[in-house]
Amino acid sequence: MPTDMTYLIVGASLAGAKAAEALRTAGFGDRVVLIGAEDELPYERPPLSKDYLQGKTAREKIYVHPAQWYADSDVDLRLGTVVTGIDRAAHEVTLADGSRLGYTKLLVTTGSSPRLLPVPGADLEGVLYLRSVGDSDRIKSLLGEVSRVAVIGAGWIGLEVTAAARMAGVEVSLLEAADQPLLLPLGPEVAPVFARLHREHGVDARFGIQVAEITGTRGHADGVRLADGSHVDADAVIAGIGISPNTELAVAAGLEVNNGIVTNAQLGSSDPDIYAAGDVACAFHPVIGKHIRVEHWANALNQPQAAAKAMVGQDVSYDRVPYFFSDQYDLGMEYSGYVEPGGYEQVVFRGDVDRREFVAFWLGAGGRVLAGMNVNVWDVTDAIQALIRSGRPADVDALRDPAVPLDSLAGR
Repeated sequence: MPTDMTYLIVGASLAGAKAAEALRTAGFGDRVVLIGAEDELPYERPPLSKDYLQGKTAREKIYVHPAQWYADSDVDLRLGTVVTGIDRAAHEVTLADGSRLGYTKLLVTTGSSPRLLPVPGADLEGVLYLRSVGDSDRIKSLLGEVSRVAVIGAGWIGLEVTAAARMAGVEVSLLEAADQPLLLPLGPEVAPVFARLHREHGVDARFGIQVAEITGTRGHADGVRLADGSHVDADAVIAGIGISPNTELAVAAGLEVNNGIVTNAQLGSSDPDIYAAGDVACAFHPVIGKHIRVEHWANALNQPQAAAKAMVGQDVSYDRVPYFFSDQYDLGMEYSGYVEPGGYEQVVFRGDVDRREFVAFWLGAGGRVLAGMNVNVWDVTDAIQALIRSGRPADVDALRDPAVPLDSLAGR
């Protein structure tokens, strides 16, 4: 391998930290630089809306590696450092202080940012979003001080924050434009499970509504005005209306961008020396057969390992089945697979939906299993992923029957 090479990672996220680790594991012995805009060590995000937010996990537990690991692994970690541009021709990046840093190969793991509320009053004090550990700290402190909050958005983050607030004894009004929570990812067959769950825990869940403005008193949010003129009182407003990939650097550098930095299955971008991984990457997936962008923890954990191997010249293709999990009250779930909104033909249930102990399967053309979600049913993820990978038509009656082992259906 040539000497004096610099592999630069922009984005000190979970994806960035795991890429640095994977480069060393893959035998890359030259310079590795990991740059992050935050002052925090790289950390994992799932606890921010789950155990860390609820005070069950200590701060040091969320970090990907302890500080000493970077020194021991000879990784030049630069925190509180903002990259402002990529000069592809010169193989350099520009930093906020005007300095430049050269690279042999570059990996972009800049993640994503919350979408901001597009309504009057969104800039009032007391309107919060959850993305960073600092955001989680602020919301955790808030939940110990207030009696009622409005949560705008009934996606995964909105529902997990709602659950944390209720478990802290805070009243919650959950406001969602769609007719059900999680309607886009789960569809109308499964979404009602989560509506029922939150209402059973005392949430004032309002679906099919439009937010007109955030109201305030003396510069601080005091509620939400809906499009029908009604008002929802709240001591604070927490918004979770989705995230957008941080592609600004890639766009300015002229990389191909379409719902993220477009990459091949090896995580290589339109520039042969630039790669992307994690939330910011829209990568071709060999099993699914199309470019997809996955915004979940498992992707940020595993995808950079493939990118690192590709960067050092190994023959690799990232084909892991997308996976994520959520915990809300006494409901724990795992989801494997990928289905675009409305991109399935039927949903098949196995188990007891009313008791929230079931597996749901999303089937596509010809009965192929596209995705599966196990709710309070455990040790079935490998079998579900094998069914997805097989691409074979499923026996619907057998899928429904809990007496038929999923392993046998997957041919395992």
